[in-house]
Amino acid sequence: MRTEATAWSGGSGPDLRHHGDAEVRDDGAALVDLAVNVRADTPPVWLREEIAGSLSSLAAYPDGRAARTAVAARHGLPVERVLLTAGAAEAFVLLARALKVRRPVVVHPQFTEPEAALRDAGHSVDRVLLREADGFRLDTAAVPEDADLVVIGNPTNPTSVLHPAEAVVRLARPGRTLVVDEAFMDAVPGEREALAGRTDVPGLVVLRSLTKTWGLAGLRIGYVLAAPEVIAELERAQPLWPVSTPALAAARACVAPRALAEAGHAAHRIAGDRAHLVAGLAAFAARGVRVVEAAEGPFVLVRMPGAAGVRRRLRELGYAVRRGDTFPGLGEEWVRVAVRDRATVNGFLRALSSALESPAHPAVPPG
Repeated sequence: MRTEATAWSGGSGPDLRHHGDAEVRDDGAALVDLAVNVRADTPPVWLREEIAGSLSSLAAYPDGRAARTAVAARHGLPVERVLLTAGAAEAFVLLARALKVRRPVVVHPQFTEPEAALRDAGHSVDRVLLREADGFRLDTAAVPEDADLVVIGNPTNPTSVLHPAEAVVRLARPGRTLVVDEAFMDAVPGEREALAGRTDVPGLVVLRSLTKTWGLAGLRIGYVLAAPEVIAELERAQPLWPVSTPALAAARACVAPRALAEAGHAAHRIAGDRAHLVAGLAAFAARGVRVVEAAEGPFVLVRMPGAAGVRRRLRELGYAVRRGDTFPGLGEEWVRVAVRDRATVNGFLRALSSALESPAHPAVPPG
């Protein structure tokens, strides 16, 4: 393993349980939310109507067969390769509890819940830290050869890096489970570099979330795609009826052709709004602001001197962004900013200009 990609086990470190929603709770509820990666103005009316229509069936126990079949058809897979979960977070817990692994490795910086779930299940977790100097791009040689569980996000939260599918596939080995978190893949135009639906990669487990694109974080719905024997193991670790009837209705609706078309249009719109955000942030380069590029997710990772103070001043100006120091491999100088519409972004950029004006950040007009 190359020395710049560090393996880590145990000890104190970042708060793995801190997530973007903490920035907009309580006194943050009135802030403009650029901390949470859920698409704004969702769920759409038609999806709310589908969910509401399921409420008359609440007296019956949930029956997930139709939703499971719909998800399988969406990815061209048999139903035996699909497991519905209460969001991707439940899937991480199931993987940590059900799979018998000796050396799990999590590729960071990335979503912290998989490592937290593995630790809670009693595993000693190694970290491979990707380097800022390499644009946080995947270095397959950095992953220990004897790792029998590898977790990576694609596109990765919080870096917004989209790793080439074939680079991710090179992590696969006989006897190794390769978990790819594709929670944000449907925000990538054409879902290029997706591995969902692939059956030719040994040990591949793909996780998908329906909460980000469709604004269903409060409903909790996601799914796992994997070999039938892995799905069976995970299903045995699930409680009975883990996915509610409204969530099952949402799953069926969100994988229907109409929804896929809408998600595709939204991905292109997000790409345009992201380019606008990145260009606006680039105008602050003279004040030390740097964006990780090329960003491909519905968020960007930004480095700036004194970011903790800037983040506090942004809150005073009405904007919440996600702190970066709770992600292994990052520090206090990092923040994550969700992509929003151009009017919201323009307001944020004006606020950022004011927040940067301090003794550490002399005022330099952007542009």
